[in-house]
Amino acid sequence: MHFRYLGRSGMQISEITYGNWLTHGSQVENDVATQCVRAALEHGITSFDTADVYANGRAEEVLGAALKGERRESLEIFTKVYWPVGPRGKNDQGLSRKHVLEGIDGSLRRLGTDYVDLYQAHRYDMFTPLEETMQAFADVVRAGKALYIGVSEWTADQIRRAHALAVDLGISLVSSQPQYSMLWRIVEDEVVPTSEELGIGQIVWSPIAQGVLTGKYQPGEAWPEGSRATDEKGGGDAIKRFLADDTLARVQKLRPVAGDLGLTMAQLAVAWVLQNRNVSAALVGASRPEQVEENVKAAGVRIPADAMAAIDDVLGEAVTRDPALVARSTPKRRPV
Repeated sequence: MHFRYLGRSGMQISEITYGNWLTHGSQVENDVATQCVRAALEHGITSFDTADVYANGRAEEVLGAALKGERRESLEIFTKVYWPVGPRGKNDQGLSRKHVLEGIDGSLRRLGTDYVDLYQAHRYDMFTPLEETMQAFADVVRAGKALYIGVSEWTADQIRRAHALAVDLGISLVSSQPQYSMLWRIVEDEVVPTSEELGIGQIVWSPIAQGVLTGKYQPGEAWPEGSRATDEKGGGDAIKRFLADDTLARVQKLRPVAGDLGLTMAQLAVAWVLQNRNVSAALVGASRPEQVEENVKAAGVRIPADAMAAIDDVLGEAVTRDPALVARSTPKRRPV
């Protein structure tokens, strides 16, 4: 495993970070989820990302149980707050002071730990003053319940304003967690340059584009049984944007690029996001332990410039780059 500093902070994290969105507590049985976490530890992964909303809290519980007995100081545990958790009452969502302070206590209880290394705002809250949110995060840090603060799917302007408030409050806003892959590059034009200026690192999710960049989805063919595209618990909705026949055909043309580098398609996809110097870690999930073993082999891989250019040529117009899509992912009304 290789390690990188999280933004300009002094904390190092494993550049392959294990995430349990859409798996723990929902798609896979708890014993298999535990096997995946153990495989991650065995292959040198020390950083683990989750969120309170994943499987309505069950993902945090499964991760906490799987990590029980490990030396806490040797781990970096990340979670998030924003989306509804629990009975979906009027204050069970958003980034109000009430929800942030209650949210961290719930997450710590489910994870079975006294603190998280990184506490992240899962989306921007259009209905709570940013000053209120950042003051609440500052109080979480001062209470020793989180060491650093991060955001997920925020625009460059939102990140800049939050960072300025964090500086005034004396806390460290060190990370951004956007979607990023060969096919989804909308953070490159605005979020990444802003983050580089401010000392914020990216912890990117879906580097394999929900599995599409593994090459297992063939244009014009039925989706593989048991794959993300056939999942009715949310996975199918997340992947459908990448399933156009033209996109799938272009992805198949990446096989020679991966082969020349001695990589699987999945390893090529994970290694590709790690070429970006602003990326601190790539989030990978797994429904089987052997998937963890495959993904960690992308750590430390350097893709030569000619191969990077070939990837751009192959994917061409299939790549999504519009920065406006980040803002559109922010809910315009409270999810009640």
